[in-house]
Amino acid sequence: QVSLVESGGGLVQAGGSLRLSCAASGRSLNNYAMGWFRQAPGKEREFVASISWSGGRPSYADSVKGRFTISRDNTRIITIYLQMNSLKSEDTAVYYCAAARALLAGAGRHEYAYWGRGTQVTVSS
Repeated sequence: QVSLVESGGGLVQAGGSLRLSCAASGRSLNNYAMGWFRQAPGKEREFVASISWSGGRPSYADSVKGRFTISRDNTRIITIYLQMNSLKSEDTAVYYCAAARALLAGAGRHEYAYWGRGTQVTVSS
C-alpha cells in the first residue's frame, strides 16, 4: 500500500514563497517517479512538476517554470518537495502529490497511480 501525505500549504501574499512536502511510504517507492498537480476551484486538475525515481529529469508546466523547483530525498523517508517562489494569485489551488509506477513520468494524470489528499495554497494579491 502506498501513502502520500502533503504538508506545507497555507496563506501567503503575492510574491512570497512556500515549500510543500510530500511524505511517501510504501513498497517500491524508490523506483517510482513523483509529481505535483494542482486544482483550482472550477478547474481541472493540472500538472505542475514531476521528477524521476532518482531525483533527476525535473519537468515543469510552463506556468511555473523558473519559479517552482521540485526535488526529492530518497535517503530515509522518501520526501518530495515543491519550492514555490514568486507566487501569484493564479497559483491558488489545492496541490496534490502523486506517484507513478514507473521510473519516469510526465504531465498526464493517467500516468500516476497514487494520489495524496492535497494541501491548500492560497495566494492573496
